[in-house]
Amino acid sequence: MKNPSVLLYRMGNFFYRNKLRSIATAITWLNRLLFSVFIPSSATIGANFRLGYWGLGVVIHARASIGDNCLVSQNVTIGRNFGSQGVPRLGNDVYVGAGSAIFGDISIGDNVIIGANSVVNKDVPSNSVVAGNPFRIIASDRKLKYYELDDPNA
Repeated sequence: MKNPSVLLYRMGNFFYRNKLRSIATAITWLNRLLFSVFIPSSATIGANFRLGYWGLGVVIHARASIGDNCLVSQNVTIGRNFGSQGVPRLGNDVYVGAGSAIFGDISIGDNVIIGANSVVNKDVPSNSVVAGNPFRIIASDRKLKYYELDDPNA
C-alpha cells in the first residue's frame, strides 16, 4: 500500500500549486491529525518520496526542498535554524535515519546516507555517509544507491 501520509501531501500540494491554499492547509492539518506527520503542502518534494512508519513524528519546513527517491525515517526534523531564513535542500537518493535533525540554510548532496540521530547543520557533499552529533563524514565514495539494495540484479 502506498504511504497515506505521502498521498495526502501530494493532494495538498496539488491544491497549493493551483492556488487553493485553504484546502491545501486543511489537508496539511488532516495529515498532522491522522498520522502525526507535519508535511506542509507548500514543501517541494520529488518523485518516489517515502516515509518510514508512515512518517510518525516527521516535521518538514514549509519551504524545504527534497529531491527524488528520498527516504525519511520516523522522528526526523527538517527545518530552519534559529534566526536564519534559509531551509535545507536535500538532493536525490538521500536516506535520512531515524531521529535525525537537519536544519539551516544547507545543501545535502545526491546519494547521501545520514545516520540515525544525527544533527546536520552544514553542507554535505554528494556520495557521502554522515553520522553523529555533531555529524562527521564517515565515507565519501558511495556509489550504490540505497534503493538498489533490494534489487537482486544490482
